[in-house]
Amino acid sequence: MKKIEAIIKPFKLDDVREALAEVGVNGMTVCEVKGFGRQKGHTELYRGAEYMVDFLPKVKVELIVQDDELERCIDAIMQTAQTGKIGDGKIFVTDVVRVIRIRTGEENEEAI
Repeated sequence: MKKIEAIIKPFKLDDVREALAEVGVNGMTVCEVKGFGRQKGHTELYRGAEYMVDFLPKVKVELIVQDDELERCIDAIMQTAQTGKIGDGKIFVTDVVRVIRIRTGEENEEAI
């Protein structure tokens, strides 16, 4: 099993969710996050004063998938989240050792 964490632009969330549903993903966790990468934030004007905004609003989508579903999910995220502009985000993939559904005690593939 693999854990996919995708940091994307907030306005792309609905598109990514729909694309993942089309490839068979039936659950995910979404968090509003702030951060920066090469983009290094931006400047804003507030009451006539310019100031630097270091952390930009993003959305983190987390999902656990079986190994054979990994590439389909990554492709779905890439195709829908990509705008071609700086700040499109990142995808992180890590191994998952064990998953347990609290309600039933099911483990691993049965729990996802």
